[in-house]
Amino acid sequence: MEGAAGIRTRPAVCVTGAGGFVASWLVERLLAGGRYMVHGTVRDPGDAKNAHLAAMDGAADRLRLFRAELLDYGSVAAAIAGCDGVFHVASPVPMTYPIDVQSLLADTNILLQVELLAPAVTGTKNVLKACSEAKVKRVVVVSSVAAVMVNPGWPQNEAMDEACWSDVEFCRTTQNWYCLSKTLAELEALDYAKRSGLDVVSVCPSLVIGPLLQSTVNASSSVIVDCLKGDREVKLKLRNFVDVRDVADALLLVYETPEASGRYICDANARQMSEVVALLKDWYPAYSHAATKFVQVSDEPLFSSKKLQALGWKFRTLEESLRDSVESFKAAGVLVD
Repeated sequence: MEGAAGIRTRPAVCVTGAGGFVASWLVERLLAGGRYMVHGTVRDPGDAKNAHLAAMDGAADRLRLFRAELLDYGSVAAAIAGCDGVFHVASPVPMTYPIDVQSLLADTNILLQVELLAPAVTGTKNVLKACSEAKVKRVVVVSSVAAVMVNPGWPQNEAMDEACWSDVEFCRTTQNWYCLSKTLAELEALDYAKRSGLDVVSVCPSLVIGPLLQSTVNASSSVIVDCLKGDREVKLKLRNFVDVRDVADALLLVYETPEASGRYICDANARQMSEVVALLKDWYPAYSHAATKFVQVSDEPLFSSKKLQALGWKFRTLEESLRDSVESFKAAGVLVD
Protein backbone atom coordinates (compact mmCIF):
# COMPACT_ATOMS: atom_id res chain seq x y z
CA MET A 1 0.00 0.00 0.00
CA GLU A 2 1.50 3.32 -1.07
CA GLY A 3 0.82 6.88 -0.01
CA ALA A 4 0.28 9.87 -2.29
CA ALA A 5 4.00 10.35 -2.95
CA GLY A 6 4.64 6.66 -3.56
CA ILE A 7 6.04 6.19 -0.07
CA ARG A 8 5.36 2.76 1.38
CA THR A 9 2.91 2.93 4.29
CA ARG A 10 1.52 0.30 6.64
CA PRO A 11 -0.69 -2.24 4.84
CA ALA A 12 -4.38 -1.97 5.62
CA VAL A 13 -6.60 -4.86 6.63
CA CYS A 14 -10.34 -4.96 7.24
CA VAL A 15 -12.05 -6.81 10.10
CA THR A 16 -15.79 -7.33 9.69
CA GLY A 17 -17.90 -7.26 12.84
CA ALA A 18 -15.03 -5.55 14.64
CA GLY A 19 -16.92 -5.05 17.91
CA GLY A 20 -17.53 -8.75 18.50
CA PHE A 21 -15.79 -11.12 20.92
CA VAL A 22 -13.26 -12.71 18.55
CA ALA A 23 -12.97 -9.68 16.26
CA SER A 24 -12.16 -7.32 19.14
CA TRP A 25 -9.18 -9.45 20.17
CA LEU A 26 -8.09 -9.66 16.53
CA VAL A 27 -8.21 -5.86 16.21
CA GLU A 28 -6.18 -5.61 19.43
CA ARG A 29 -3.55 -7.98 18.02
CA LEU A 30 -3.39 -6.13 14.69
CA LEU A 31 -2.95 -2.77 16.40
CA ALA A 32 -0.48 -4.06 19.00
CA GLY A 33 1.93 -5.28 16.37
CA GLY A 34 2.11 -1.79 14.88
CA ARG A 35 2.32 -3.20 11.37
CA TYR A 36 -1.21 -2.59 10.13
CA MET A 37 -3.79 0.08 9.50
CA VAL A 38 -7.13 -1.45 10.48
CA HIS A 39 -10.57 -0.89 8.98
CA GLY A 40 -13.33 -2.25 11.21
CA THR A 41 -16.97 -2.67 10.23
CA VAL A 42 -19.65 -2.12 12.87
CA ARG A 43 -23.34 -1.33 12.64
CA ASP A 44 -22.94 1.98 14.46
CA PRO A 45 -19.49 3.50 15.06
CA GLY A 46 -21.00 5.83 17.67
CA ASP A 47 -22.57 3.07 19.75
CA ALA A 48 -21.14 2.91 23.27
CA LYS A 49 -20.67 -0.85 22.94
CA ASN A 50 -17.88 -0.14 20.44
CA ALA A 51 -16.05 2.28 22.75
CA HIS A 52 -13.50 -0.39 23.69
CA LEU A 53 -12.17 -0.34 20.13
CA ALA A 54 -11.40 3.37 20.17
CA ALA A 55 -9.67 2.95 23.54
CA MET A 56 -7.15 0.38 22.26
CA ASP A 57 -3.48 1.29 22.00
CA GLY A 58 -2.82 2.57 18.49
CA ALA A 59 -6.49 3.03 17.65
CA ALA A 60 -6.33 6.82 17.42
CA ASP A 61 -3.88 6.68 14.51
CA ARG A 62 -4.46 3.28 12.92
CA LEU A 63 -8.09 2.23 13.41
CA ARG A 64 -10.97 3.48 11.30
CA LEU A 65 -14.50 2.26 11.95
CA PHE A 66 -16.99 1.99 9.09
CA ARG A 67 -20.76 1.81 9.38
CA ALA A 68 -21.64 -1.32 7.45
CA GLU A 69 -24.25 -4.05 7.17
CA LEU A 70 -23.33 -7.40 5.65
CA LEU A 71 -26.41 -7.36 3.42
CA ASP A 72 -25.59 -3.86 2.11
CA TYR A 73 -22.91 -4.44 -0.52
CA GLY A 74 -22.02 -0.78 -0.91
CA SER A 75 -21.22 -0.34 2.76
CA VAL A 76 -19.12 -3.51 2.82
CA ALA A 77 -17.21 -2.51 -0.32
CA ALA A 78 -16.44 0.94 1.10
CA ALA A 79 -14.83 -0.59 4.19
CA ILE A 80 -12.74 -3.06 2.18
CA ALA A 81 -11.53 -0.59 -0.45
CA GLY A 82 -7.79 0.00 -0.19
CA CYS A 83 -7.14 -3.08 1.98
CA ASP A 84 -4.52 -5.74 1.32
CA GLY A 85 -6.25 -8.31 3.51
CA VAL A 86 -9.66 -9.00 5.00
CA PHE A 87 -10.72 -10.97 8.08
CA HIS A 88 -14.40 -11.85 7.69
CA VAL A 89 -15.43 -12.44 11.29
CA ALA A 90 -18.98 -11.04 11.39
CA SER A 91 -21.71 -13.67 11.53
CA PRO A 92 -24.96 -14.06 13.45
CA VAL A 93 -24.91 -16.25 16.57
CA PRO A 94 -28.19 -16.77 18.45
CA MET A 95 -27.93 -16.29 22.23
CA THR A 96 -30.31 -19.21 22.82
CA TYR A 97 -31.04 -22.32 20.83
CA PRO A 98 -34.51 -23.94 20.76
CA ILE A 99 -34.45 -27.32 22.48
CA ASP A 100 -37.24 -28.69 20.30
CA VAL A 101 -37.73 -26.68 17.14
CA GLN A 102 -40.57 -28.98 16.10
CA SER A 103 -42.63 -27.55 18.94
CA LEU A 104 -42.10 -23.96 17.82
CA LEU A 105 -44.52 -22.05 15.67
CA ALA A 106 -43.71 -22.16 11.97
CA ASP A 107 -43.10 -18.43 11.78
CA THR A 108 -40.50 -18.66 14.56
CA ASN A 109 -38.68 -21.37 12.63
CA ILE A 110 -38.72 -19.24 9.50
CA LEU A 111 -37.42 -16.30 11.52
CA LEU A 112 -34.42 -18.37 12.64
CA GLN A 113 -33.64 -19.14 9.01
CA VAL A 114 -33.90 -15.48 8.02
CA GLU A 115 -31.78 -14.29 10.96
CA LEU A 116 -29.02 -16.85 10.37
CA LEU A 117 -28.92 -17.95 6.74
CA ALA A 118 -29.24 -14.64 4.90
CA PRO A 119 -26.58 -12.71 6.85
CA ALA A 120 -24.18 -15.66 6.91
CA VAL A 121 -24.41 -16.72 3.26
CA THR A 122 -25.36 -13.52 1.43
CA GLY A 123 -23.12 -11.48 3.72
CA THR A 124 -20.18 -13.74 2.91
CA LYS A 125 -20.87 -13.39 -0.82
CA ASN A 126 -20.88 -9.60 -0.49
CA VAL A 127 -17.56 -9.63 1.38
CA LEU A 128 -15.93 -11.92 -1.19
CA LYS A 129 -17.18 -9.88 -4.14
CA ALA A 130 -15.87 -6.70 -2.54
CA CYS A 131 -12.52 -8.40 -1.90
CA SER A 132 -12.23 -9.37 -5.56
CA GLU A 133 -13.03 -5.85 -6.72
CA ALA A 134 -10.50 -4.37 -4.27
CA LYS A 135 -7.87 -6.92 -5.38
CA VAL A 136 -7.35 -8.09 -1.81
CA LYS A 137 -4.35 -10.40 -1.45
CA ARG A 138 -5.81 -12.79 1.15
CA VAL A 139 -9.14 -13.30 2.90
CA VAL A 140 -9.43 -15.16 6.20
CA VAL A 141 -12.98 -16.35 6.85
CA VAL A 142 -13.96 -17.27 10.41
CA SER A 143 -16.21 -20.30 10.26
CA SER A 144 -16.87 -22.73 13.14
CA VAL A 145 -16.67 -26.39 14.06
CA ALA A 146 -20.43 -26.13 13.50
CA ALA A 147 -19.48 -26.53 9.83
CA VAL A 148 -17.58 -29.71 10.69
CA MET A 149 -19.38 -31.62 13.43
CA VAL A 150 -22.87 -32.47 12.14
CA ASN A 151 -21.87 -35.48 10.08
CA PRO A 152 -23.57 -38.76 11.04
CA GLY A 153 -21.47 -40.63 8.48
CA TRP A 154 -18.11 -39.80 10.10
CA PRO A 155 -16.49 -42.82 11.84
CA GLN A 156 -17.28 -42.84 15.56
CA ASN A 157 -14.37 -42.28 17.95
CA GLU A 158 -12.29 -40.74 15.15
CA ALA A 159 -11.31 -37.11 15.62
CA MET A 160 -12.83 -34.88 12.97
CA ASP A 161 -10.34 -33.03 10.78
CA GLU A 162 -10.55 -30.54 7.91
CA ALA A 163 -11.86 -33.22 5.54
CA CYS A 164 -15.08 -33.49 7.54
CA TRP A 165 -18.04 -31.25 6.69
CA SER A 166 -21.42 -30.94 8.35
CA ASP A 167 -24.05 -32.68 6.22
CA VAL A 168 -26.14 -29.93 4.63
CA GLU A 169 -29.23 -32.05 4.06
CA PHE A 170 -29.04 -33.54 7.55
CA CYS A 171 -28.87 -30.01 8.98
CA ARG A 172 -31.95 -29.03 6.96
CA THR A 173 -33.86 -32.14 8.03
CA THR A 174 -33.05 -31.60 11.70
CA GLN A 175 -33.61 -27.83 11.32
CA ASN A 176 -30.15 -27.06 12.67
CA TRP A 177 -30.08 -23.61 11.13
CA TYR A 178 -26.95 -22.35 12.88
CA CYS A 179 -24.78 -25.25 11.73
CA LEU A 180 -26.35 -25.02 8.28
CA SER A 181 -25.58 -21.30 8.05
CA LYS A 182 -21.93 -21.79 9.01
CA THR A 183 -21.54 -24.72 6.61
CA LEU A 184 -23.11 -22.97 3.63
CA ALA A 185 -21.14 -19.78 4.27
CA GLU A 186 -17.80 -21.61 4.46
CA LEU A 187 -18.58 -23.74 1.42
CA GLU A 188 -19.44 -20.58 -0.50
CA ALA A 189 -16.17 -18.95 0.55
CA LEU A 190 -13.96 -21.85 -0.51
CA ASP A 191 -15.94 -22.46 -3.72
CA TYR A 192 -15.67 -18.77 -4.57
CA ALA A 193 -11.91 -19.03 -4.14
CA LYS A 194 -11.76 -21.87 -6.66
CA ARG A 195 -13.95 -20.03 -9.17
CA SER A 196 -12.32 -16.61 -8.89
CA GLY A 197 -8.73 -17.26 -7.85
CA LEU A 198 -9.19 -15.17 -4.70
CA ASP A 199 -6.88 -16.40 -1.92
CA VAL A 200 -9.27 -17.56 0.82
CA VAL A 201 -8.39 -19.41 4.03
CA SER A 202 -11.02 -20.48 6.57
CA VAL A 203 -10.63 -21.11 10.30
CA CYS A 204 -13.10 -23.19 12.31
CA PRO A 205 -12.91 -22.50 16.07
CA SER A 206 -14.66 -24.62 18.67
CA LEU A 207 -16.46 -23.00 21.64
CA VAL A 208 -14.57 -19.74 22.20
CA ILE A 209 -14.04 -18.60 25.79
CA GLY A 210 -11.68 -16.20 27.52
CA PRO A 211 -11.59 -12.61 28.74
CA LEU A 212 -13.95 -10.00 27.31
CA LEU A 213 -12.84 -6.81 25.64
CA GLN A 214 -16.36 -5.77 24.67
CA SER A 215 -18.94 -4.65 27.24
CA THR A 216 -21.54 -7.33 26.56
CA VAL A 217 -21.49 -11.10 27.11
CA ASN A 218 -21.48 -13.05 23.86
CA ALA A 219 -23.15 -16.41 23.28
CA SER A 220 -20.11 -18.65 23.85
CA SER A 221 -19.08 -16.82 27.04
CA SER A 222 -22.57 -17.30 28.43
CA VAL A 223 -21.81 -21.02 28.71
CA ILE A 224 -19.32 -20.23 31.49
CA VAL A 225 -21.49 -17.51 33.04
CA ASP A 226 -24.36 -19.99 33.33
CA CYS A 227 -22.16 -22.38 35.30
CA LEU A 228 -21.72 -19.76 38.05
CA LYS A 229 -25.01 -17.88 37.97
CA GLY A 230 -27.23 -20.95 37.86
CA ASP A 231 -29.93 -19.16 35.88
CA ARG A 232 -30.26 -21.85 33.23
CA GLU A 233 -29.72 -25.56 32.83
CA VAL A 234 -26.17 -26.62 32.09
CA LYS A 235 -25.85 -29.27 29.40
CA LEU A 236 -23.60 -32.05 30.67
CA LYS A 237 -21.52 -33.33 27.78
CA LEU A 238 -18.02 -33.37 26.38
CA ARG A 239 -17.35 -29.89 24.99
CA ASN A 240 -14.48 -28.49 22.96
CA PHE A 241 -12.97 -25.16 24.03
CA VAL A 242 -10.48 -22.66 22.65
CA ASP A 243 -9.28 -19.35 24.10
CA VAL A 244 -10.31 -16.20 22.23
CA ARG A 245 -6.73 -14.90 22.34
CA ASP A 246 -5.51 -18.10 20.74
CA VAL A 247 -8.16 -17.78 18.03
CA ALA A 248 -6.99 -14.23 17.28
CA ASP A 249 -3.41 -15.52 17.08
CA ALA A 250 -4.53 -18.30 14.73
CA LEU A 251 -6.25 -15.84 12.40
CA LEU A 252 -3.16 -13.67 12.23
CA LEU A 253 -0.97 -16.75 11.75
CA VAL A 254 -2.86 -18.08 8.73
CA TYR A 255 -3.00 -14.58 7.25
CA GLU A 256 0.73 -14.00 7.56
CA THR A 257 1.87 -17.51 6.58
CA PRO A 258 2.19 -17.66 2.76
CA GLU A 259 1.81 -21.44 2.59
CA ALA A 260 -1.43 -21.49 4.61
CA SER A 261 -4.31 -22.78 2.48
CA GLY A 262 -7.77 -24.31 2.69
CA ARG A 263 -9.45 -24.69 6.06
CA TYR A 264 -8.09 -25.05 9.60
CA ILE A 265 -9.78 -26.43 12.70
CA CYS A 266 -8.96 -24.31 15.75
CA ASP A 267 -9.62 -26.36 18.88
CA ALA A 268 -7.55 -26.64 22.04
CA ASN A 269 -9.20 -28.52 24.90
CA ALA A 270 -11.94 -31.13 25.21
CA ARG A 271 -13.47 -31.50 28.67
CA GLN A 272 -16.63 -32.84 30.26
CA MET A 273 -18.88 -30.00 31.42
CA SER A 274 -19.26 -31.76 34.77
CA GLU A 275 -15.49 -31.25 35.27
CA VAL A 276 -15.75 -27.59 34.23
CA VAL A 277 -18.53 -26.96 36.74
CA ALA A 278 -16.54 -28.74 39.48
CA LEU A 279 -13.45 -26.63 38.76
CA LEU A 280 -15.41 -23.38 38.87
CA LYS A 281 -17.15 -24.32 42.11
CA ASP A 282 -13.80 -25.20 43.66
CA TRP A 283 -12.12 -21.96 42.54
CA TYR A 284 -15.06 -19.66 43.27
CA PRO A 285 -16.92 -21.06 46.30
CA ALA A 286 -18.47 -17.64 46.95
CA TYR A 287 -20.90 -18.35 44.14
CA SER A 288 -23.26 -20.44 46.22
CA HIS A 289 -25.86 -20.00 43.48
CA ALA A 290 -23.65 -21.85 40.98
CA ALA A 291 -25.26 -24.28 38.58
CA THR A 292 -27.45 -26.92 40.16
CA LYS A 293 -29.74 -27.60 37.19
CA PHE A 294 -28.32 -30.05 34.70
CA VAL A 295 -29.45 -32.03 31.67
CA GLN A 296 -27.44 -34.87 30.16
CA VAL A 297 -27.02 -34.65 26.39
CA SER A 298 -24.86 -36.32 23.75
CA ASP A 299 -21.13 -35.59 23.74
CA GLU A 300 -19.57 -33.44 21.05
CA PRO A 301 -17.12 -35.20 18.73
CA LEU A 302 -13.39 -34.70 19.10
CA PHE A 303 -11.51 -32.44 16.69
CA SER A 304 -7.95 -32.42 15.38
CA SER A 305 -6.02 -29.13 15.13
CA LYS A 306 -2.83 -30.80 13.86
CA LYS A 307 -2.90 -28.86 10.59
CA LEU A 308 -2.99 -25.53 12.43
CA GLN A 309 -0.37 -26.64 14.94
CA ALA A 310 1.92 -27.57 12.04
CA LEU A 311 2.02 -23.84 11.21
CA GLY A 312 3.29 -23.14 14.74
CA TRP A 313 -0.01 -22.40 16.50
CA LYS A 314 0.04 -22.83 20.29
CA PHE A 315 -2.80 -22.65 22.79
CA ARG A 316 -3.49 -22.02 26.47
CA THR A 317 -4.68 -24.57 28.99
CA LEU A 318 -8.39 -24.72 29.71
CA GLU A 319 -7.68 -23.82 33.33
CA GLU A 320 -6.02 -20.54 32.32
CA SER A 321 -8.86 -19.70 29.95
CA LEU A 322 -11.53 -20.41 32.57
CA ARG A 323 -9.84 -18.32 35.26
CA ASP A 324 -9.27 -15.40 32.90
CA SER A 325 -12.87 -15.65 31.70
CA VAL A 326 -14.31 -15.44 35.20
CA GLU A 327 -12.02 -12.61 36.30
CA SER A 328 -13.07 -10.72 33.19
CA PHE A 329 -16.77 -11.30 33.93
CA LYS A 330 -16.26 -10.03 37.47
CA ALA A 331 -14.44 -6.91 36.28
CA ALA A 332 -17.24 -6.21 33.79
CA GLY A 333 -19.92 -6.57 36.47
CA VAL A 334 -21.42 -9.65 34.85
CA LEU A 335 -20.73 -11.69 38.00
CA VAL A 336 -21.17 -10.29 41.49
CA ASP A 337 -19.83 -12.15 44.54
